[in-house]
Amino acid sequence: MRKPFIAGNWKMHKTVADAVNFARRLREAASRCTDRDVLIAPPFTALSAVTEVLKGTGIHVAAQNLHESRQGAFTGEISGPMIAEAGCDYVIVGHSERRTLFGEDDALIARKIEAALGCGLRVIFCIGETLQEREAGLTSGVVERQIKEGLKTLRNDDIKHLVIAYEPVWAIGTGKTATPGQAEEVHASIRTLMGRLFSEAAADSMPILYGGSAKPDNMAELMAEKNVDGGLIGGASLEFDSFFRMVMFDRKD
Repeated sequence: MRKPFIAGNWKMHKTVADAVNFARRLREAASRCTDRDVLIAPPFTALSAVTEVLKGTGIHVAAQNLHESRQGAFTGEISGPMIAEAGCDYVIVGHSERRTLFGEDDALIARKIEAALGCGLRVIFCIGETLQEREAGLTSGVVERQIKEGLKTLRNDDIKHLVIAYEPVWAIGTGKTATPGQAEEVHASIRTLMGRLFSEAAADSMPILYGGSAKPDNMAELMAEKNVDGGLIGGASLEFDSFFRMVMFDRKD
């Protein structure tokens, strides 16, 4: 049985003080989160401070990106060992904004995944199609290519350190959300593909998250689908009350 997995990606938001205040509130609520995985991804500047606040709570902290190299003359970049030393246990790789705004392709993303795993980090691997690709009926092909290319160097044992986030690019920050049926269709195909590429057991145990304008009002409906295990949440994760409603989506206050 897969545990629900709710992840908040703060992107380029929150000062260190803002992030610490949020983390303290989350720490106070941690006892209510024992039957699910909860994660937040602050900006790099707040990673050490947030991991210190959340130490011992079981709440995960992720970096939003990493460089493929362990060190080097790469001004403005951050490496896997630096992220791990800051206390993170996860890193997000392949987010659509990294693909579309920063030109990251499947080959680079594959190297970043390999680098992250090599540093002992778990990976939230983001995939998804653009609106043009969906309207052209290319969703399945795009998702399959991204998975095959992104994970081509991985072995069966590596999959236990992987979370996949399906985030249709056309739904990110637009207010548009895939219907539960649309999300389930893609999530089911992802799980089937992972079973073919690796093993059915690995695929069955791997969380697959939905990302793309997920909000408190639609979280429970999305999570009711068999293969939707949680959410990679952007804007709705910035306010504590909004995020925590999504964390506790199936519980009564």
